[in-house]
Amino acid sequence: MPKLIAFLRAINVGGHNVTMEKLRQQFEALGCQEVETFIASGNVIFNSSSENIAALERRIEGQLHKALGYEVKAFIRTEAELAALARYKPFKASQLKSALALNVGFLSEPVTDKAKKAVVGMKSEMDEFHVRGREVFWLCKAKQSDSKFSNARFEKALNTRATWRNVNTVARLAAKYPEK
Repeated sequence: MPKLIAFLRAINVGGHNVTMEKLRQQFEALGCQEVETFIASGNVIFNSSSENIAALERRIEGQLHKALGYEVKAFIRTEAELAALARYKPFKASQLKSALALNVGFLSEPVTDKAKKAVVGMKSEMDEFHVRGREVFWLCKAKQSDSKFSNARFEKALNTRATWRNVNTVARLAAKYPEK
């Protein structure tokens, strides 16, 4: 059974503090096995017999909403998807050298052509974007706190939910849980 990785939105941000033990317990209550967390930002690694990933995401969201009292969005990727994501190079090496941060945004569905135009429209002197399937890469050339880009702006422009992780976190996860 391959490992699944859930990237959760709204865990340990904005005053929503959740212990990793409580998060593990909620996944175990859903029948997930070998549940682990990776850093305290809502990354959960687990096994599940569920073959319908979209349904599993909805079950996790419902369980966490009930347990925590607020909306938590789940974005699940397989080991293979995570490994491919860690290997992917959305920007040239020269662009990366001049940047201070590279993040990946996780979405439930592939970005539509209309949404892709909205993402490209967010480009600025400081921020560049690259869309690939269900992920959006954000290259920030300065401190992220100085950028006008935000998840709230992104979600409003695309009318969807997303969660963001630094690519170093994704690479560390891929290395810790290599594709089998």
